[in-house]
Amino acid sequence: MKLNFPKGFRWGTSTAAAQVETAFEHQWKGVKAKDGYVFDKTTDHEKRRDEDVKYIKRLGSFYRCGVDWSRLQRGPFQELVPEVVEEYQQFFQNLNDQGVDIMFVFHHFSNPLWFEKNGSWLKEENIEAFIDFAKKCIPVFKSYVFNWNTFNEPNVYCICSFLTGDFPPFKKNIFKCRRALKNMGRAHDILYDELKNQMPDIPVGISQNTANFKAHNFLGILPAFISKMWFINYTHSFFKKVDYWGLSYYANVLFDPFPITEIDRPGKLASLGLPHDKMWGYYPEGFGKVIKWFYKKYKKPIWITENGICSDDSDVRINCIKDYLKIIHGLIKEGVPVHGYTHWSTWDNFEWQLGPTYRFGLVRVDLETMDRTMTAAGEFYEKITVENAVEI
Repeated sequence: MKLNFPKGFRWGTSTAAAQVETAFEHQWKGVKAKDGYVFDKTTDHEKRRDEDVKYIKRLGSFYRCGVDWSRLQRGPFQELVPEVVEEYQQFFQNLNDQGVDIMFVFHHFSNPLWFEKNGSWLKEENIEAFIDFAKKCIPVFKSYVFNWNTFNEPNVYCICSFLTGDFPPFKKNIFKCRRALKNMGRAHDILYDELKNQMPDIPVGISQNTANFKAHNFLGILPAFISKMWFINYTHSFFKKVDYWGLSYYANVLFDPFPITEIDRPGKLASLGLPHDKMWGYYPEGFGKVIKWFYKKYKKPIWITENGICSDDSDVRINCIKDYLKIIHGLIKEGVPVHGYTHWSTWDNFEWQLGPTYRFGLVRVDLETMDRTMTAAGEFYEKITVENAVEI
């Protein structure tokens, strides 16, 4: 059966600059990942932009990405480095010439070392430094952009950096987590106003990470409830000034009372007979519930800004795409205004604290040579973007 999507529905893919470019002077450089790889050389994207454009073009009409703040601005309030600006402009122009628009993300988990040393998002006065960077990006990149994301998943960034200790600076303090979230919310409001003042017709939103939290037993009821309230209900409340909600979703997290994930408790989900990928439980229906909740609460359009599965198996990825698109198509039929779908990720990248062996790419990357190969899942998604329909 073929599911046809509405005329004008947009298809694309996404990466983050830090995860695909060689590490510059940001806080992830030198971090040793769970799989043993060191965050340094990622996928050589800055050396292979022309090649990567060809893959990006095959996978939709827009590309969601950002730029490396640490490469562009070498100190607080400094001018952007002209040759780096030109490098990104040439890349974006090449994409535009191929019919691919840019969904531009200002912040995606990565800060310059000078920003980290100055206190990062824990200090309110650093908001001004981020806004200065953003204001300098706008005039040099706006002509390539059809949609702005101020922040990518600020809930994930703040929780992992300042509460669970999974991201640099590896802190575990709920008060610091809240302070960082509050400051990012303030920065979002300022940047939203700046973007709308300059370009009132260009939509501005964020990407909010979502998940399905569920108790596995009686002991898991309270942790699952708290996780849902904090991760979804609470954290997004700092970012209400949006033209749309960008939503991402990957995980079904059960509690017993501790979270049951393949990352921290490998084999547990399988022993329970529960579907999962290399990281989390698999429950696409949970995304449908989240999308309906956001639309019912805010009556704002929805963009799927990230969605995918961590797997080395192309057949598993194809089935994942089918599962999610079936749900999204059903929501559109019910009247939920989902405007576009962004698959994560275009090609395999360095999956933050976990490493490059945790693969999400439609394009396979050889970790030694960095050579790219289109996968069967990539070819399947390419057909979807051409036909604006999916065969399930």
